[in-house]
Amino acid sequence: MSTPTPSTEVAKDTSMLQQKAMIAGHYDRLATAREDGRKVCSTFVPGNLNELIMSFDLLNNLPEVNAIQSGLRKQSGLYVMEAEKHGHSEDVCTYVKSDIGMILKGNVGPYGKPLPDPDVLLLCYTGCYTFMKWFELLRERYKCETIFLQIPYEGDGKITQNMRDYVVKQLKEDVIPTLERVSGVKFDIDRLREYLRNSAKAEDDLVHVLQAAKTKPSPIDAYFGGIYYIGPIFGAFRGTEDAIGYYRALREEIDARVAAGQGPVTPEGDMGEEKYRLVVEGPPNYTSFRDFWKMFYDEGAVVVASSYTKVGGVYDFGFRHDPDHPLESLADYCMGCYTNRNLPQRVDMLANYVDEYQADGLLINSIKSCNSFSAGQLLIMREVEKRTGKPGAFIETDLVDPRYFSPANVKNRLESYFQMIDQKRQGGAVAGEAA
Repeated sequence: MSTPTPSTEVAKDTSMLQQKAMIAGHYDRLATAREDGRKVCSTFVPGNLNELIMSFDLLNNLPEVNAIQSGLRKQSGLYVMEAEKHGHSEDVCTYVKSDIGMILKGNVGPYGKPLPDPDVLLLCYTGCYTFMKWFELLRERYKCETIFLQIPYEGDGKITQNMRDYVVKQLKEDVIPTLERVSGVKFDIDRLREYLRNSAKAEDDLVHVLQAAKTKPSPIDAYFGGIYYIGPIFGAFRGTEDAIGYYRALREEIDARVAAGQGPVTPEGDMGEEKYRLVVEGPPNYTSFRDFWKMFYDEGAVVVASSYTKVGGVYDFGFRHDPDHPLESLADYCMGCYTNRNLPQRVDMLANYVDEYQADGLLINSIKSCNSFSAGQLLIMREVEKRTGKPGAFIETDLVDPRYFSPANVKNRLESYFQMIDQKRQGGAVAGEAA
């Protein structure tokens, strides 16, 4: 969340404050990495191997998280335009342009402290082609080691043993030896097992929190509030004791809200009456995050499930990191990320969410510069409408480019969608009375 102006009081629950302190501490560690003798691995959120990275005493730096944090602080617009001045197209992912622009302007991170040059770039390819080009740009700039872990696409909707073996072979023959060489630390599989054990504990609590949205009223917003919930586990904290503590505290906090019959916490305090329950597909807009969220809670709309909070791991369908099968577990994690799933799998997921969470419909936020999410979204919406009988709606914003967020347009479309839901309910009530 962006830093409030002095006149603005932003309501934060305890877990949000804890999460904010964790992330700020991580940026502090990155800022002093060189003087502390630490080496840095840059990687991406989907399919990130944080437990393996920690096994080599490497610090994890996530370029798209830097872009998100810059967007929340309203810094990304200048970075995007800086990258465009240097020849990057308007159609390029704005995460990329924000990161490149930040580097061109001195590589001062979103918390106002310099970020270190990476010692190694680790790309786990999980369905986003842009990541490959992004790391090519970073490799050209930093001249450092680059590891490309090729992840088979779930084209047939399942993970086969051959696919798993292929990823494990790369881990053994390429990824681990390179990380050993870069870090100077010998691989210890028991250390990896311990981190994976920690991950599974945190993942259990995260799933419990997300599934609490099945309650009426939902104690969480699984899209806007969910951004905070996924931060530690999708980034540099999965596998740590800090993550276990955070998700345990979050779970207790959400359980207390369920027991009290409370809805989610918004930037302006507890949300009022829950009037609409939505499933949302696609990332949020970060440069106007609070204004975007306000358009929902002002109308009594809460998001009970979202695809974006699964981009760094789909845990609510049963996957957990497994210390008894460490490398196989890492392989399955990478292959199971949302962006590595085919369109029928995505339709199944969203339709199930609409039904299981008793949602009023599916809302798609299509991101102008994000092909990984935007491809096929109209088809997804129509298919979910057909399966669930619930109405869908379509809005368009962007990730971290403020030029592509039109408040009036988004607000009008949302208000029209809520009216559509009301009409659908009234039609159902009339049909029920007639029957």
